[in-house]
Amino acid sequence: MSPSPVSRPGRALAGLTAVAACSAGLLAAPAPASAAPDPARAPAAGTYPNLAPRPPMGWNNWSYYMCDINEKTVLDNARALVRTGLAGKGYRTVTIDDCWMGRARGSRGELVADPVKFPHGMAYLGRQLHRMGLKFGIYEDVGTLTCEKFPGSLGHFQEDAAQFAEWKVDYVKADGCNVPVAPGHTKEETYRDLYGQMSRALRDTGRPITFSVSAPAYFQFDGDTVWHQVIGWSAEVGNLWRGGRDVALQQSTPAAKWSSIVYNFRYNAKLSGLQKPGRWNDPDFLLAGDTGLTREEIQSQMSLWAMMAAPLISSTDVTGLSGQARSALGNKNVIAVDQDALGVQGHLVQQDDGSAVLAKPLRNGDTAIALFNSGATARTLSVTTAAAGLPQAGSYRLHELVTGRRTRSGGDIVARDVPPHSTVLYRVTPG
Repeated sequence: MSPSPVSRPGRALAGLTAVAACSAGLLAAPAPASAAPDPARAPAAGTYPNLAPRPPMGWNNWSYYMCDINEKTVLDNARALVRTGLAGKGYRTVTIDDCWMGRARGSRGELVADPVKFPHGMAYLGRQLHRMGLKFGIYEDVGTLTCEKFPGSLGHFQEDAAQFAEWKVDYVKADGCNVPVAPGHTKEETYRDLYGQMSRALRDTGRPITFSVSAPAYFQFDGDTVWHQVIGWSAEVGNLWRGGRDVALQQSTPAAKWSSIVYNFRYNAKLSGLQKPGRWNDPDFLLAGDTGLTREEIQSQMSLWAMMAAPLISSTDVTGLSGQARSALGNKNVIAVDQDALGVQGHLVQQDDGSAVLAKPLRNGDTAIALFNSGATARTLSVTTAAAGLPQAGSYRLHELVTGRRTRSGGDIVARDVPPHSTVLYRVTPG
């Protein structure tokens, strides 16, 4: 009996029917039985090197460009990261997502870049990025095919890792589409085996390659026990791991984009106990710059992602960033919360249907506090200093990191008349 393939939740274009999705190449094709892995034969992957002591920052094409990607677009966005100063603030890893390669491997079984999209090849692209002071990231899949039906790495882990090292790749994002579940083994055992094989292959190259694992995104609906187990071994085989759904694509409505941000926030905010310094929960891309998002929504996502110590990976047209999007992405005080050396994900202090409050301890003894109004009307939000975990003090200094406003409080942390979809982010110092 042929093994059953697994497709990525949330990867396909919003609104496509199953028939249309098949025509667009977005649903998994049946894999031959011979492609099935045997988890029992593979040795343990071991713990992956700690190559991401702070949450990774950078740019990825997927949410904005999808498969409409080529050498010029990548390099234009890379130059824009440098020109706008965003690279200097940490956005240095430029990752090319799905659709960069040809539909078939080369005569020696090697991955081949699409000759029309990337006429100079991927090694050339990496050299250009490195000359700009940037890092080079690339996409693959642990299954037989990528989500868009390009060659996957199953059966080629060692060769592909060696090829990435030869191209001087610094970051690999490994998706989990089209994974044939091994007969006699569970879906979870199969994913663990395949991601372990890729992890081991990358380590064996001797090149420091940050490894982004997508496994948890395929288990979020399979029950908490397996889901937590998958995150546990993801933290052993890689440096960060995707969870939740893909954030909405550029073609989506503004409402869909905002809903995807809120969904991934609510999913990821519950995972603070599963993160540890150097091993990061990844709730997917920043959409700052996407047309249709309001200033409040852009700033909310940036603030909430910073509170969750999430990777800050922009997926937009950096060459055409508005001033407000550039300001939100480049806010050094918000970035400092995300990149804080303590490496702790902020935890939920309180929440209801229309709001949430998070607290995040910082290395110097300060505490970051975010008060998020997800509702449709303005409201006043507050939290006691005790609930937020602040030490007792006669007063507290509050620095509002988006507006720059500084105030003092003798007790509760209060944000008055917070507009819909807004987040007030304070850095609080016991005074």
